[in-house]
Amino acid sequence: MQNYWLEFMTVALVHLLAVASPGPDFAIMLRQALTQSRRNALFSAVGIGLGILLHVGYSLLGIGLLIQQSVMLFTVLKIIGALYLLWIAWHCLRAKPGGIHVDARGGKVQTGWAAFRLGFLTNVLNPKATLFFVSLFSVIINPGTPVLLQAGYGLYMALATGLWFAMVAVFFTHPRVRRGFNRFGHWLDRAMGGILVLLAGQLLLSTVSGSEPPSAPSPGTDR
Repeated sequence: MQNYWLEFMTVALVHLLAVASPGPDFAIMLRQALTQSRRNALFSAVGIGLGILLHVGYSLLGIGLLIQQSVMLFTVLKIIGALYLLWIAWHCLRAKPGGIHVDARGGKVQTGWAAFRLGFLTNVLNPKATLFFVSLFSVIINPGTPVLLQAGYGLYMALATGLWFAMVAVFFTHPRVRRGFNRFGHWLDRAMGGILVLLAGQLLLSTVSGSEPPSAPSPGTDR
């Protein structure tokens, strides 16, 4: 049991470093927190957290490894993910002055379902997440670890991810924080769009150049 605790602590540390690093999830959450209500931002955080469960599920079933080892399937996933990021970026880049203000009576405010769906799809369609979880379950987590325990690791990562982005949502929806962004909020929105364009471009470039091999690292190799 002691070995499992060590394994869990390793998984938790690696996951913490991954979830705290800048990426599509954080960019979307920042935009949601600054342009939507706290309720909607929290819905997006929940969507991202539940998206983790999908990655965990196909990793446990071995489907993730199949996707990662298939050049065609992984290429399709990267293209879909890149196009989705570009679609979100287009809406960000169209931000106008004053767009940072949240008006609960306005017609442009998202529904809770739309906010949840945005967070969920952003995470699910991120091929970097596919690489991360398949590598995690094939390299760090011992294949001999009971499946229920592996599922427990996955549940922890989903909860931890949801809580992390919920904290991001609460902080950036604080009235004082939001007021600080009011005067240049549309520029921040456009900056988020630019970041998403760069992330999408990186995905497409890696697809064209083939610089990111689909095979997962094997135990004992340099990660």
